[in-house]
Amino acid sequence: MLKKGNKLYSILTGSCPKCHSESMYVNRNPFIVSQLFKMHERCSHCQTKYKIEPSFFYGAMYVSYGVGLIFAGIAFAIAFLIIGTSLKNTYITIVITSVFLLPVIIRLSRNIWINIFMKYDKDLVN
Repeated sequence: MLKKGNKLYSILTGSCPKCHSESMYVNRNPFIVSQLFKMHERCSHCQTKYKIEPSFFYGAMYVSYGVGLIFAGIAFAIAFLIIGTSLKNTYITIVITSVFLLPVIIRLSRNIWINIFMKYDKDLVN
């Protein structure tokens, strides 16, 4: 399922959307908040420019809303439906989960956004 050539591979690994050969990010770990938004200018393998235009990743904010709702829905299902906590504790769980996973949500949203506009090119892979 997670093989190179699949958009899901690029989205989940943060790799170049065209060649899937390297990470788009300077630091792969999203929890190092000081480097959360630092991306390479281009892919060193295929020379794909990641920021297609100025402010390109502003569109990822719209995607992050949906991704955040998915994580909040999962937190709700686990806390309220499976564990059976009160509504107040479920709300607290959703807030804590959303705040803690914010770096992951941001990275996933950027990865989804860039993969909407670029596709894998098997000719770029050695």
